[in-house]
Amino acid sequence: MTQIPRAGVIGNPISHSLSPKLHSYWLNRYGIEGTYTAIKVTEDKLEETLRDLPKQGFIGANVTLPHKTSVMQFADNITDRATLIGAANTLIFKNDGRIFADNTDGYGFMANLRQGAPEWDPKSGPAAIFGAGGAARAIIVALADAGVPEIIISNRTRAKAEALRADFGARISVIDWVQADQMLEEARTVINTTSLGMVGAQEFKVPLNGLRKDAVVTDIVYNPLKTPFLLAAEQQGCRTVDGLGMLLHQGVPGFERWFGQRPEVDEATRKAVLS
Repeated sequence: MTQIPRAGVIGNPISHSLSPKLHSYWLNRYGIEGTYTAIKVTEDKLEETLRDLPKQGFIGANVTLPHKTSVMQFADNITDRATLIGAANTLIFKNDGRIFADNTDGYGFMANLRQGAPEWDPKSGPAAIFGAGGAARAIIVALADAGVPEIIISNRTRAKAEALRADFGARISVIDWVQADQMLEEARTVINTTSLGMVGAQEFKVPLNGLRKDAVVTDIVYNPLKTPFLLAAEQQGCRTVDGLGMLLHQGVPGFERWFGQRPEVDEATRKAVLS
């Protein structure tokens, strides 16, 4: 009897995750026999869980906060991009028990940007990034690969932004948070990777009146879908791309590896996840 393939998402907390809704929708849409569940895992149980999941018929898992960095120490094979980013969000469990780790956040970000702003040209000018956390790292790698000539970063704690410059080199420049609006004068791509503006978080207070009208502006926050950051950019006449698509697109490579079908991210997918 063939076992039904299982996958899931591990994190703590995990009840807020939209990944089960997304992957279950795709399984249903493509008529695939399989399951995808949310699994709450505390830090002290991480290794034990990772060793145990394959024995339960799991073929892979997504990883969310706070485990994206820690899972790396238990992986047998790590992709170059996950190594560069220093975090993994997609695991594949091999039949022999080995764990393969990848990071698809940058892929998801780029696919969302290209879908939401087809005219976007990475080489047209600098990118400005608010924030210097794990998501910013993944996005920097993706932007650099796409040919963005310069990346300017501003973070509330300057040292974290400086650490990114140390890791990624000459293409990165850093600006103080109190002068963050100055990044916008030349920027053709503007990205909020902070949690500012998210439901329940502090508001985003950097003035955006310096935005160029030809800038593409995106926020990785998707609750609310139209953040105050995006609304302010729309008022400046900019093309905006919401953060939901990044979540949807980053799920594509894992689903394809686990279930053998490349899923499509379209309006029906968005509606299913938001319903």
